[in-house]
Amino acid sequence: MPDPLCDKAHPTKGAGHYRPRDFDYDAAAGTCICPAGKLLYQNGANCKHNGHLAVKFQGALRDCGPCTLREKCLRKPDTTPARQVSFFRGRAPGGQVSCADLMRRAIDSARGRALYGGRFATVEPVFGNLRYNKGLDRFTLRGQKKVDTQWKLYCLVHNIEKLAHHGVAQ
Repeated sequence: MPDPLCDKAHPTKGAGHYRPRDFDYDAAAGTCICPAGKLLYQNGANCKHNGHLAVKFQGALRDCGPCTLREKCLRKPDTTPARQVSFFRGRAPGGQVSCADLMRRAIDSARGRALYGGRFATVEPVFGNLRYNKGLDRFTLRGQKKVDTQWKLYCLVHNIEKLAHHGVAQ
């Protein structure tokens, strides 16, 4: 017998939960049968998931509820009502558009140029005032709630200053 403390071989995993390969999927007919032999309902034919097309199926509550294979089929059999399974069919046409490309398209339009040109008069002076005039070039507190409180305090001072100089009493 090898020494159990020196044996570095990984123990073999058991069968675990059912994977999509354990389901009988017929792409031509658009059907899926679970390991217990029950027909699953198709609830999506051209679903996009991370740039891939998928066909989604879900089991009926009347079939999955009393099923004897629930423990092996579902990760959380106590809370999950029915099994869902997806079969991927390849990449979606056009691929995934990045956020930078979406922003580039939005800014390059005529309306986008007009909106972006207006930023100088709307948003950026506030940040400039808070950063350079008020000295908020970094937060002095740690933690999301404390930083949020500090940010709101500086914004409050900025708004009170605007009211005092240009606001209600004038």
